[in-house]
Amino acid sequence: MPKMKLHFEDDLDYQLRAIKSVVDLFKGQEISRSEFTVTYQPESGPQASLGLVENERGVGNKLQLIDEDIHDNLKSVQLDNGLAPSGTLASGDFTVEMETGTGKTYVYLRTMFELHREYGFTKFVIVVPSVAIKEGTYKTLEITREHFEALYPKAKGYEYFLYDSSKLGQVRNFATSSNIQIMVTTVGAINKKDVNNLYKENENTGGEKPIDLIKATNPIIIVDEPQSVDGALGKGKGREALDAMAPLCTLRYSATHVAKHHMVYRLDAVDAYERGLVKQIEVASLEVEGGHNKPYVKLIETSNRKNVITAKAELDVQRGKNIKREILTVEDGDDLEELTNRAIYENMSIGEINVRDDTMQVKGPQLDQTLRVGEAVGSVSGDAQKRLMIQRTIKEHLDKEMRFKAAGLEVKVLSLFFIDAVEHYRAYDEDGHQTKGKYAQMFEEEYAKLAKSPAYQTLFEKVDLSVEPQEVHEGYFSIDKKGKWQDTAENNQANRDNAERAYNLIMKDKEKLLSFDTKLKFIFSHSALKEGWDNPNVFQICTLRDIGTERERRQTIGRGLRLSVNQDGQRIRDNNVNILTVIANESYEEFADKLQKEIEKDTGIRFGVVDKDQFAAIRIEGENGQQEALGVDASEAIWTFLKDNEYIDNKGKVQDALRTVLKDGSFALPEEFAAHQNDVTDILKKLAGKLDIKNADERHTIATREAILGGEAFKALWDRIKHKTTYRVAFDNDKLIEDCAKSIQDSAPISKTRAQFRKAEIAIGQGGVEGKETAVSGFTSISENDIDLPDIITDLQDKTQLTRGSIVQILRESRRIEDFKRNPQQFIDQSAEAINRTKRLALVDGISYKRLGDADCYAQELFASEELTGYLKNTLQVQKSVHEYVVYDSAGTERTFAEDLEKNEAVKVYAKLPAWFKIPTPLGTYNPDWAVLIEEDGSEKLYFVVETKSSGWWDDLRHLEGAKIKCGEKHFEAIRAKDNPAKFVKATSVEDVMNHV
Repeated sequence: MPKMKLHFEDDLDYQLRAIKSVVDLFKGQEISRSEFTVTYQPESGPQASLGLVENERGVGNKLQLIDEDIHDNLKSVQLDNGLAPSGTLASGDFTVEMETGTGKTYVYLRTMFELHREYGFTKFVIVVPSVAIKEGTYKTLEITREHFEALYPKAKGYEYFLYDSSKLGQVRNFATSSNIQIMVTTVGAINKKDVNNLYKENENTGGEKPIDLIKATNPIIIVDEPQSVDGALGKGKGREALDAMAPLCTLRYSATHVAKHHMVYRLDAVDAYERGLVKQIEVASLEVEGGHNKPYVKLIETSNRKNVITAKAELDVQRGKNIKREILTVEDGDDLEELTNRAIYENMSIGEINVRDDTMQVKGPQLDQTLRVGEAVGSVSGDAQKRLMIQRTIKEHLDKEMRFKAAGLEVKVLSLFFIDAVEHYRAYDEDGHQTKGKYAQMFEEEYAKLAKSPAYQTLFEKVDLSVEPQEVHEGYFSIDKKGKWQDTAENNQANRDNAERAYNLIMKDKEKLLSFDTKLKFIFSHSALKEGWDNPNVFQICTLRDIGTERERRQTIGRGLRLSVNQDGQRIRDNNVNILTVIANESYEEFADKLQKEIEKDTGIRFGVVDKDQFAAIRIEGENGQQEALGVDASEAIWTFLKDNEYIDNKGKVQDALRTVLKDGSFALPEEFAAHQNDVTDILKKLAGKLDIKNADERHTIATREAILGGEAFKALWDRIKHKTTYRVAFDNDKLIEDCAKSIQDSAPISKTRAQFRKAEIAIGQGGVEGKETAVSGFTSISENDIDLPDIITDLQDKTQLTRGSIVQILRESRRIEDFKRNPQQFIDQSAEAINRTKRLALVDGISYKRLGDADCYAQELFASEELTGYLKNTLQVQKSVHEYVVYDSAGTERTFAEDLEKNEAVKVYAKLPAWFKIPTPLGTYNPDWAVLIEEDGSEKLYFVVETKSSGWWDDLRHLEGAKIKCGEKHFEAIRAKDNPAKFVKATSVEDVMNHV
């Protein structure tokens, strides 16, 4: 079997947009570089004995733009991305927010190559907060080299290295090489201290201080996880270490920014989740019932507000006849029997609460215990709960292996355990020999039990179960100089060295870990993997410790959010495969609620609140054909409409009335804003609901209804739609060129660079400095005769994949080449869009399908053999369908359609067409929604394939989905015949379908 090798996709729109957002900050910059003198003291030879010094040229980044240019570019980028424009250019720090698992590292690495291609920048420093992230970044640089050199041939030979204070010759090469240079370092390694060689004169750098060589290059600094870098060295120290390198600019990448700086791109947790860019999340919660037989106290948090010290503690409280576990606020001296109304707490009280150490004392008969956050007394045996969680994790793991195997998916499943202490997984005896800790023993025992279960025999047919349980799990922890594992801490150089020994193992084996050739499938770790390591095939995360601190849920689940890959290293994009199961010791509702609060705190998203300027950044086409923002006034008008219709209250809080109309698809804006209906609806859907986290215990397998599946009615329906087809595309090349030229010809006018004056009164008062705009002049065109025209043919080739000859002919026939000279980039972008739109139309217009032989069809038996799963909250129990439940994505359109099918007496049988029913198209496969049999007047049977959407945009072939639906329509035309009168229908309701009867 060939070695596992990850493949990288170079055309993901959200990644390209993040890259472009940074590159466009420097629009107007010409390709250039700076040069400076670097001294060199030879180490040996006759010159060394004479003490002679040679000089060498250093090469650095050179910024030609002034602050006003950067600020103008920044505001333009922010407006394009729907972000609030920065009033001033407060710093050279720019922020990119990308949710964990969406390719943040790939994005900032590729951004470097784009900056080199566009502007000639060559010096980059990547600063990270921890050894884990440093090793992960270095590994990504290794496995992406072939990919990036293919994308950027002129960048071949680029160099990257991990900063090492004992190898300062690398810093000299960083300064003098004309190739792209990438230095990767932790912030701790560049902290200015007396012991740091970076700030000392060194013979390997010609007697100069290495930091001075770096400063002379004006590097572009990329900060990975800046919220950790800034605070990694104490107050302000991380920031000082960055500024010491005199960066041209600082690009900050994270999912959880604390200081936002100038935000240029945002792909937040909700966007990533809703767009399917990361795994879906489900929680398997361990909840204990009836465990109230001991006086239970758990410390949740401590607090000091207005000098009143309190704690939040979880207690078993008597409420009438019921005992309920509740979180109460307690103070020093509180009587627990009185608080809980339970005699079991007799003579127990709260002792000292220490906010600094996050501890709380609990006193009672033969009891004086100090609890840390997350710790408890009187709970059901902690080890018993941990064993159950380990067992559940193994079961979830094996269930996924079974499901993937049945589906023919070559996807290796990994599970990750976060534990509270290394000694609970591996301990050491008196002679220093490693022994199994209690978690390792629990794992092996529970794994062996499940492996012997009849349910999993197909996975263990030729497996030696006396050895297997020991080989499939391993731990990754810090390693001291003697080779012993220890809890992870990076608070000094010795501990950082210990951590690095551990990360070298797991980071360098990332691809090996994904291969079936490696038996390891279950990984145990302490906090070592909290940041910096993730793996696309982590499908289970089990927290054998309490999740307490803020951001910890996001960091924990972030280790498994990335979309999975198969054995060819290709990304899998299937929501039925990409499900991350979190096994937690808190309730599903509590986990979801706290995760949402973390997202709100980290990202600034206010779930359930609509701001007055919420819609201001929506892009619209202006009178001159240029894209511009909808604006604050129009946004406030939409906000007022929402309030007047009681969709929101006076503070903008979403009301149930809005959630209802958004779910059933009946939400509509006034006529004046109808053109923005889709954009406004998308924003409101994001704000109106909570993050959709599914409960693993509600997932169930959907059974087929055998009476319908085996009945004559469904067989007759299936026989008419089951046939497969092949397609061919025929189009007239001359006509394509003619149509492309016409499309460019009909595109919006291309304007010259323009300027306008804006007049404002500046008032300085006690409230600060305020500017009030009083007048705006008209636009004045500026003639730019010094523009260097780019290679339009090559650019359009890259963007459209047409031949050079075709592009030349299209441009000639468009008769708009003078517009290219007026504004080259606008013309290239507009022309590329026009050509690609015309190509899509030509593909659909020229496609024809041919039915294959009778043997080539979708087998009806697949309904029974292909497992269908769903969650209770997204399923509807039905009677006429081939499945006992309909699994729906849309609570509005699809659920309503299924309900109406059930109610309509003319509908005899139907099926929600499964994912395996795919029609090939040149634009990707197409999966129609429904197959329906309708009986008219008690005799004539009519057969339909139905595509349902909440709106009618499907007929606009400029939309990719609309074009695929059109191809589907032609597929069903090809399989129709006198004896096969199945009709393809596009509908928003069952009533629409009945209109075709």
